Amino acid sequence: MTDLPLALLCAVFGLAIGSFLNVVVWRVPRGESVVRPPSSCPQCGNEIRPRDNVPVLGWLLLRGKCRDCGLPISARYPVVEALTGALFAVLAWRFGLDAALPAYLYFAAVGLALALIDLDVQRLPDALTLPSYPVALVLLGAAAIAEGSADDLVRALISGAIAFAFFFTVWFVYPKGMGFGDVKLSGLLGIYLGWISYGALAAGLFAGYLLGGVISVGLVLFREAGRKTRIPFGPFLLAGALVGILAGDQLVDGYLALTVG
Repeated sequence: MTDLPLALLCAVFGLAIGSFLNVVVWRVPRGESVVRPPSSCPQCGNEIRPRDNVPVLGWLLLRGKCRDCGLPISARYPVVEALTGALFAVLAWRFGLDAALPAYLYFAAVGLALALIDLDVQRLPDALTLPSYPVALVLLGAAAIAEGSADDLVRALISGAIAFAFFFTVWFVYPKGMGFGDVKLSGLLGIYLGWISYGALAAGLFAGYLLGGVISVGLVLFREAGRKTRIPFGPFLLAGALVGILAGDQLVDGYLALTVG
């Protein structure tokens, strides 16, 4: 399978996963089951019909309104579905038929869910973060066996430990600077970045801090936030990790070329 058909296939798969992520983002912070009951309108409580639950298309055909009560359905639902599809397509293009692709598709899905939840409630639920460690180890371990790349797995584990140790130290020195949920997430980011390279690890973590700093300063300057406003850091860490995964090595190579020739 060439890159384009694989990317399109993963995009369609991502749309379906994105529909499920909408359920995850709403229910997990509330401690509710993501399996039952079936999806329903948040306004009238009526169950959403299967034909209306088609990702993106269902919302468009309904013109963004509930079939039963006619009240608006947030545009966030199709946006999350489309974004998940786009992320899956980009990662499929990046990795191709590499055995590690399933691991990175999982990371994209759980990362998007965590970012949205952190934006909503300023919390990174352990119910999503902690199980992602064994999932990553299983998926990347299987990739290491399939590709005969034990060195990649060892580097991923070392990178996870490095990232966790760094974030734990920062949190320990200045606990007001970040939540411990960010610390628990950091090791997972290190594993996925380190599988690629140590350069990707450095670029991804730096990008997270850079994005967080720039956006935070911008919000303060434009008076959208005050100096004491708590801004969730998780989305920036996850966005930085995506930068490291997609272009970390290229960024490091470009930086070294400019600084040391």
